[in-house]
Amino acid sequence: FACRGPACYRPAGPGGPFRVFRNQLPRRNDAYPEEPPPEEPPPGPAPAAPRRLGSGAALCRVCGCLGPRCCGRCRRAAYCGPEHQALDWRRGHRRSCGQHAAGDDSADAIPEHNEFLFPEYEILIEPEEPEFPAGTTDDEQSAEDTSKDAKQEELGAAGIAAFQSLDEETLEAMAKHETDEEKIFRMFKKQVAAEPEQIIRYCRGGEGPLWVSGENRPEEKDIPNCVCGAKRIFEFQIMPQLLNHLQVDSLGESIDWGTLVVYTCADSCGGANQYLEEFIWKQDHSMAQLYEAESS
Repeated sequence: FACRGPACYRPAGPGGPFRVFRNQLPRRNDAYPEEPPPEEPPPGPAPAAPRRLGSGAALCRVCGCLGPRCCGRCRRAAYCGPEHQALDWRRGHRRSCGQHAAGDDSADAIPEHNEFLFPEYEILIEPEEPEFPAGTTDDEQSAEDTSKDAKQEELGAAGIAAFQSLDEETLEAMAKHETDEEKIFRMFKKQVAAEPEQIIRYCRGGEGPLWVSGENRPEEKDIPNCVCGAKRIFEFQIMPQLLNHLQVDSLGESIDWGTLVVYTCADSCGGANQYLEEFIWKQDHSMAQLYEAESS
């Protein structure tokens, strides 16, 4: 969950405008089928999308959470509480409520309140491709490396000749080595370039997150233990590419982040009907990276 107000997105660090919750259902539960849906849709016409959960629970028209309250006039618009009911009334339900009461079937649909709800998409889960294709032998890789080395030597010889012709001022500018921050950002861009549409990187208990910057990284002491006392470990991170799909751009400041890193209970504590708050860390792009992006 996130605040849509851009002013809440500074500074970076723990929490900020974000809250992340964990809920673990057993394989057999009342909300979802035991087996995953088929990869290919069944033949024949597609069934109509259900407007309510299979359990019959109504959802709040504003936030999508459980909506035990309903509009006293049309008796069809559901809300989680009086605040969202009043908000929806001011934002347009006042004008459409009479139509709903007259039998408009669109009353069950959640309206497009762009101030509150982000657009919804399906997330496809795929393993990350290895750096070298499967089936590449050591000899093939060695030959490829040798070919690269030969090309580098050839380019190096030509580069030395060109290098000797440069003036002192140009040589001094070239002598400035790449900073650690530039290296981190370069590695981040290289990894992202392999899967430019990737919005989530998941690796529970394995490799750490892919940091966008060397600044504002949490230390172990910055990540609090779970309420049960167990240590929290890295589970997944949300990539900045997601911002392209959330429709949050504005003429002024916009919602922004470099990466959002989520740490969850190593023991996966909690019952099936509980939502437990976990820990999220927001890392921004460094000022040098922002300057580079603006310059380019």
